[in-house]
Amino acid sequence: MDVGVILGNGLREAFGPTAAYFALLAIGLNVHYGYTGLANFGQVGFSLVGSYGVGIVVAELGWSLWAGVVVGLLAGIVLALLLGFPTLRLRGDYFAIVTIAAAEILRLVVRSDYFVTLTEANTPQGGPFGYGDLAFEFRELNPFTSSLDIGSGIGLPTWNYPSSQLWSLTVTWSLVILVSLGVWLLMRSPWGRVIKAIREDEDAVRSLGKNAFSYKMQSLVIGGVIGSLGGVMLAIQNSSVTDLSFQPINTFFAYAVLLLGGTATRWGPAVGAMIFWFLFTGTTSLLAQLDDGFLPSFLTNTNGRGAVTLSAVGLVIMLLMIFRPQGLMGRKQELLLHE
Repeated sequence: MDVGVILGNGLREAFGPTAAYFALLAIGLNVHYGYTGLANFGQVGFSLVGSYGVGIVVAELGWSLWAGVVVGLLAGIVLALLLGFPTLRLRGDYFAIVTIAAAEILRLVVRSDYFVTLTEANTPQGGPFGYGDLAFEFRELNPFTSSLDIGSGIGLPTWNYPSSQLWSLTVTWSLVILVSLGVWLLMRSPWGRVIKAIREDEDAVRSLGKNAFSYKMQSLVIGGVIGSLGGVMLAIQNSSVTDLSFQPINTFFAYAVLLLGGTATRWGPAVGAMIFWFLFTGTTSLLAQLDDGFLPSFLTNTNGRGAVTLSAVGLVIMLLMIFRPQGLMGRKQELLLHE
């Protein structure tokens, strides 16, 4: 068993663009759930409209990628308003059901035959085929001309980022840092104090003359736009969009990231994303290393290893909830207030 390969694979994903994408999803959830108390189980729906905003604008309309970015973010605002007006007055569990249902309805709509079109080259796109070749304008801005090798010569496992991936992860992690700082400053403002008060006691906020519905709507829009930004960056990273990237499980991955790092914290989503993908990829690599004669036959296929990986990560989260329920970066005082 090569421990260096296992650690190298885990570290590559921990700092890679996928972890940064889930960090953005978790930051949006942090605004919704961590600060406002909104149990949004459909965050992947905001990511979907962000990605498909880019895909439709670039592939269908032939517009610039940057126009697609704007449309993707505006789509997040529209989805938040459409979801918020009929649902924000619902109790928390009903709101959770509506959001997860809305995200799944969106996924089924975009993979339907209605979204399939034929180009002049008679190549199907849209629907289950998705959209491709979206990010050539982004790639043209890439300042990196060669790949980056990390770990060699300094006693760490070696891992590698190709130049295109290095450019993508640099931009996405930069956005994670900027958005995290923006949310932190926002929550230190008078608006943020009202948001946190709604999380603790919405009736008390109403009794003080504040429009709790309006504040919750604003929070839903802000967190949704951050989720849409994650979807935009996913489309740019992959240079393509397909419905397979927006399964409901991705929302729960984002919640796992948030719980690992700590809710209502500045850097919790970013740290949680790194830890989650290190554990996820490291466990997958470990099982692949043990595949040769050490594992029972039902664990030698991809589905079996995937189930064990999810179980292992779930066990880590369960232990964390037992021994440190506030998460790695969270404060116990904030958790007590949340209760």
